Amino acid sequence: MNVGTFLGIAALMFILELPDKTMIATIVMSTRARPSSIVLGASSAFVVQMGLAVVAGGLLTLLPTRPKEFVVAALFLAGAAYLLFVPEKAVEEEGEREGREERSGTRWREVSTAFSVIFIGEFGDLTQIQAANLAAKTHQPLEVFVASSVAMIGVSFLGAYGGRLLQRVVPLGKIRLGGGVIFAGLGLYTLVQAFVA
Repeated sequence: MNVGTFLGIAALMFILELPDKTMIATIVMSTRARPSSIVLGASSAFVVQMGLAVVAGGLLTLLPTRPKEFVVAALFLAGAAYLLFVPEKAVEEEGEREGREERSGTRWREVSTAFSVIFIGEFGDLTQIQAANLAAKTHQPLEVFVASSVAMIGVSFLGAYGGRLLQRVVPLGKIRLGGGVIFAGLGLYTLVQAFVA
C-alpha cells in the first residue's frame, strides 16, 4: 500500500469517527476525568476494535469476488444511509448518555471506564464495519489496521483535549453529511464494479 492510500484511509476513518457517538462520549468523559486517562483508555479500545475489524475483513476476502463486492457495496451504502438519515441529535444524545456514566476516580478506574465505554460503544459501529470493509477491499489488513488505529487515536486526542472547541468550529451535521456522501460514492462505485466484473 502506498503512502497516499494509507493517508486516505486514515483521513476517511478520522472523518467518519468525528460525528459518532463514541466521539461525543469521549468529549463528555473528558469533562469528568483526566483527559490523558480518557485518551489512553479510548485509544486502547479503538485499537482492539480495529484489530477485530480487520480480522472480519479478512474473512470477507474468502468470499468469491462478485459476492464479496456486493457485500462491500452494501456495507458502504449502509454506512452512507446511517450518516445521512440517522438524526444527529439521536447520536449526540446517545454519546452524552454513555459519557455521563463515567465518574472520576483513580487513574486506573478512569482508563478502564473509558476503555469499556468506547469498546462497547464501538462494537458493530460504522467505523469498525468500514475498517472490515476496507481490509476486504484492499487485501491489506495490516495497513488498514495501522491507518485506522492512527485515525482513532487521533480522534481520542481530539475528543479528550479539544472536542468542545471542534463542535463550535465545525458542526457535526456537516461532518456527517460529508462522510455520508463519501460512503455513498464508494458504495455506488463498488456496486458498479461488481456488475462489471
